[in-house]
Amino acid sequence: MSRTRDQLWSMIQAERTGLAEDLAGISNAQWNLQSLCTNWTIQQTLAHLSAAASIGPFRWFTSVAGARFDFDLHNRRRLDEHLGSSPHETLQRFTQIIPSQVAPFGATEAWLGEVIVHAQDIRVPLGLERQPSIDARTAVARFYAAKDFAVPSKKNSTGLRLESTDGTFTTGTGPVVSGSTMDLVMAMAGREIFVDRLIGPGVETLRSRITSLPWA
Repeated sequence: MSRTRDQLWSMIQAERTGLAEDLAGISNAQWNLQSLCTNWTIQQTLAHLSAAASIGPFRWFTSVAGARFDFDLHNRRRLDEHLGSSPHETLQRFTQIIPSQVAPFGATEAWLGEVIVHAQDIRVPLGLERQPSIDARTAVARFYAAKDFAVPSKKNSTGLRLESTDGTFTTGTGPVVSGSTMDLVMAMAGREIFVDRLIGPGVETLRSRITSLPWA
């Protein structure tokens, strides 16, 4: 079932709120742990989420052009803008963007995916187990299977039959890959650790397609 734009923004705000709650009590040492993003710590990944919620299409294009279309450089510059002088300040800045409906461009499902995926990038190294609602997970899974956005999720899943074991999400034809909706989302987004949780004859094909992106 498709969701309205307002429903999707409500999901985004709920996921941001949950992440802020999870991070409120972690130690300074934990803030410096590496996230599942290749080059970012927990604190840097959170600052990236603040940056993504603070830049509209014009400023985004100006920033990318200023970085000569080097998206890694663009993301580092915007991340640095939202990185506080302390973890507490970085979290405070993130808390301030919770109600934001600003986004560079693209479908709202993409920005729901942004916060869901990066929240897991943060939570997994910290051993935090909170997950988004099944509605939010399913909306992102459907979007990722249908379109490449910041990650080549459609390319990763093309020619495979993806089947959720905890929801209604199914898509594609070909060798089956099955698992929880969250694990399928994270695998499509290129997080190999989640591929290990999947089963089926298509798992190794999916694994072979995953590449690490420094900004994803």
